[in-house]
Amino acid sequence: MRIALASDHAAIELKAALRDWLIEQGHEVADLGPETNESVDYPDFGYKLAGVVADGTAERGIALCGSGIGISMSVNRNPGVRCALVSEPLSAALAREHNDANCIALGARLTAVDMAKACVTAFLETEFAGGRHQRRVDKLCNPSL
Repeated sequence: MRIALASDHAAIELKAALRDWLIEQGHEVADLGPETNESVDYPDFGYKLAGVVADGTAERGIALCGSGIGISMSVNRNPGVRCALVSEPLSAALAREHNDANCIALGARLTAVDMAKACVTAFLETEFAGGRHQRRVDKLCNPSL
């Protein structure tokens, strides 16, 4: 699967750990930055992540910042992306199953590496259920429906 990752400076270590692990799992991974832990603005990286997911360059996206809140807000500004802030695997699975989330956000200051990997696994392995959920997802992408 083609997966893009982006973070702010607070999540650089978690991003590196997830990137290396995902590559080991056989995924094609694009690390959209940043490359150092110098202070950056999370919206810049959230917008970049949203763009590559919305245009299909990446099939899924993983957004990281200190809490996961700010970067998830920036990712969700793009109408082609549905980013769920998750902290455990059930939320990650439900975000896919019910909301067809194509991105998740995690807080590096709140989520240990092993828990982050469990969330990512649930996110990547769960399929969208469709059915009654589809009309809701359609409204997320087009509020005028």
